[in-house]
Amino acid sequence: MSSFLNTLLGWVGLAPPRIICARRVWERGVRELARRTLNETRESGAYLLGHTLKNGTHEILEFVFYDDVDPKALATGIVTIRETALPRLWEICRARGYGVVADVHVHPCGYGQSASDRAGPVMPRPGHIAFILPNFARANPKPGGIGMYEFLGKRQVG
Repeated sequence: MSSFLNTLLGWVGLAPPRIICARRVWERGVRELARRTLNETRESGAYLLGHTLKNGTHEILEFVFYDDVDPKALATGIVTIRETALPRLWEICRARGYGVVADVHVHPCGYGQSASDRAGPVMPRPGHIAFILPNFARANPKPGGIGMYEFLGKRQVG
């Protein structure tokens, strides 16, 4: 269901947002990302599950944390997801009727992509969006202070 604001934006020729998330879902997920850094000693991350609305906007409905689908995902201090974790993720998606609409992980300082982020995206399919939160997700980062990267294929991001 489209919001009244999205409908108005459509009338004035502006595209609807690509990704939306209810504030309570986002803030709860970000707090949990910060907690999982174990007092800022490692990165943390999550798959963002949801669905696509009729206007093409992806709606985030749930965070599924990397270390819940792969207990070793955060063991090195940076995010490393083993392929053996993906069947568990797909099982969760099927059970909830959702798909992976994006992913998010935290960095110790800024929100720029690292070389390993560019070389090995969590979901290496064109069009996939990855968010990076700075400062181990302390203080609930807001738009303008979050990195958003689209995988374009062949190790390219937009």
